[in-house]
Amino acid sequence: MSASSDPASARLGVTPGDLRRDVALAVALFIASMLSVALSTVAQLFAFQEDGGNGWSVLFSALTTLPLAVRRRYPVAVALVICASYFAGVSFESIELYVSQVTMFIAFYTVGAWVDDRRRAQWSRMLIIAGMFVWMLVETYLGAVNPTEEAELYAGAFSPYLAYMLILWLINVAYFGGAYVLGDRAYAAARDRESLRRRTRELEEERETSATQAVALDRIRIARELHDVVAHHVSAMGVQAGAARTVMDRDPDAARGMLASVEHSARSAIDELHHLLDTLRSPEEDDPAPSTVRIDALEDLAHEVSAAGTPTSFMVIGNPVDLPEVVHVNLYRIAQEALTNARRHGGPDVTADVRLRYEPGAVELEVSNTGRVRPGARPGVGQLGMRERAIASGGQLDFGPRTRGEAGERDGYLVRVRVPLREPAATAAAGAGA
Repeated sequence: MSASSDPASARLGVTPGDLRRDVALAVALFIASMLSVALSTVAQLFAFQEDGGNGWSVLFSALTTLPLAVRRRYPVAVALVICASYFAGVSFESIELYVSQVTMFIAFYTVGAWVDDRRRAQWSRMLIIAGMFVWMLVETYLGAVNPTEEAELYAGAFSPYLAYMLILWLINVAYFGGAYVLGDRAYAAARDRESLRRRTRELEEERETSATQAVALDRIRIARELHDVVAHHVSAMGVQAGAARTVMDRDPDAARGMLASVEHSARSAIDELHHLLDTLRSPEEDDPAPSTVRIDALEDLAHEVSAAGTPTSFMVIGNPVDLPEVVHVNLYRIAQEALTNARRHGGPDVTADVRLRYEPGAVELEVSNTGRVRPGARPGVGQLGMRERAIASGGQLDFGPRTRGEAGERDGYLVRVRVPLREPAATAAAGAGA
């Protein structure tokens, strides 16, 4: 048990709702206490109904119930007031003995459950217990030396009076011991819940930070691949411009064709830069050169995935056209990530299908699998990366469970990305064909 409160492990503080419930509890117990006084008076169970003693009983009922309204704010003070009022009321035979015992238990329990300074909680409860036992010793002694007229109750080595007092002692030991243990356990449970909440918040913050960092790193990787694309265009422009300068005098037509290719390459590079300007940045790093894979390698990728244990088919639909280099790279990486996810999460018998579809004015990639779908799964870093690649290419990504038939039954998972083909790329393709 710590000597003082530890902010890192303290339980959650008192809320306005807790205070409102405490006020309601105190009022309810006061009403119950007054009802007990009234019924006890009618039944003539105690001596406080004689000689106008009901006024004192009302006072002691208020002192043993109403302080509970602030029991979580001032637990030690409330426990001392209620226990002292109970002892005084019993000593003067001016208190009802049912609701008051409940309030004393609640007050004693609250000290253990709500005091963050555990040493203070321990010593205050020990003080109350010591006071209670001293009071019981005094009452037991006074009862033994001042017997009533019924002398037979005190006769013998183990008299009825002694048996009665022994029962009271055992009941009080169980009563205060139970309140002591339950209070400590309630405090420990509340502290553990608060620690769990704090750790959950920290993990959520770390997860969000990790996801943000992962997306940023993926953007950096795309930026490095863009660097390769731009370098390719600039290199080609330099070679073609040099060749045009060389043949300009003896073959002007060939030089004009080469300069047209330079123009097309420049326009294509500028178009790609415009699409990626808002999402990419190009940090200076010493990492190895980025990949320059193309969608022409998708068939080889399908064979590699099949060899790894996931049967994968590949199909090209439509007539292939020239695409910007960044679209080549991003479509390949999206297919690679989708097949990796199918292998990881689809189950042992999963199969996959890759379809590359060329349409008028657009290219579409579909990667589907027959694996199981986890309901309610949250998008991971890989899916965020695929979406970033699709946006960087000027396209749109859709993914989710695949449905078949009129009943809309779920059958595996589908990733689809559609990238519109822009006019500069088509113009460059026409120039390259010429």
